[in-house]
Amino acid sequence: MLQVKLIVTGDDFGYCPRRNQGIVDCFLAGAISNVSLLVNGSAAADAAKLARRHNIPIGLHANLSEGSPVCEVLKTNSSLLNQDGFFHGKMGFRTALSKGLLNMSEVKQELKAQVELFQELTGHLPPHMDGHQHVHVLPEVRHVFAEVLEEYGIKYTRVPIEPGLHNCDWIPPSLMEFYLGVEEDSFNTVDVFTKHGIRWPDMYIGLSTMGRNMSVSSICSAIDSAVLQLTARAPHSSTGTIELMVHPGYPSVPPVGGCGEGPDDFSQSWERLHELQTLIKPELQSHYKSRNIQLCSFKDL
Repeated sequence: MLQVKLIVTGDDFGYCPRRNQGIVDCFLAGAISNVSLLVNGSAAADAAKLARRHNIPIGLHANLSEGSPVCEVLKTNSSLLNQDGFFHGKMGFRTALSKGLLNMSEVKQELKAQVELFQELTGHLPPHMDGHQHVHVLPEVRHVFAEVLEEYGIKYTRVPIEPGLHNCDWIPPSLMEFYLGVEEDSFNTVDVFTKHGIRWPDMYIGLSTMGRNMSVSSICSAIDSAVLQLTARAPHSSTGTIELMVHPGYPSVPPVGGCGEGPDDFSQSWERLHELQTLIKPELQSHYKSRNIQLCSFKDL
């Protein structure tokens, strides 16, 4: 039987104290094995301390779309900001990029500032770095992102191409359209990341199992589907790696939280708690054991 190494990454660590607590509770319950830190999150320093205290493997969740930049010179006059002085937002960033309004040297400046702040907060460079709202696989950004990773010797990232995504008929059409855009951007990013010597797990899961769509059965079937693909792709291989992206936590309570402009609807949603409660279910741990799946982090690869 294929030995599967599963990285269960809790995204948005540092977003607010309640998200931090939920992510820590998940880690202590053995439900997640890795976290991704938003260094511009309002509770980032607290998150870094919690990771140290509980020995939680931690990487960087690079943020160019929500809240405020960490680079001082970009906080006032920058192509990365909207008229209110904040990042353009998930869709706004994509629109500004498609119109050629974003200065890639400023993108690089901000990404480097986030790596430096991560090191300042945690005492080490991130073993892995991905993008909040998948900005790291967007056209142009992907090249700058890859250069920054290579420059700092950060070996691992995330490439969000999910097996079986097209068959997930429970995902609303508008969301599916966004996911398929992420998938297309990811396919176009593979060669860029490869050229810069960057690696990522063999398989990715997390779009079809997010929020209300997360259940023990949806996670198990997504994992089983990924394992089938792994086996078909490399029938003689004895090991394979999968990353499961999750967003557990106790919902944010305004005005506390966010990355500079308060917590968003996503973080205030009951779905954060739903993810937490699903991930800690014993049936999930039993499924991992029965499938020879071992939870690990990027530094164990």
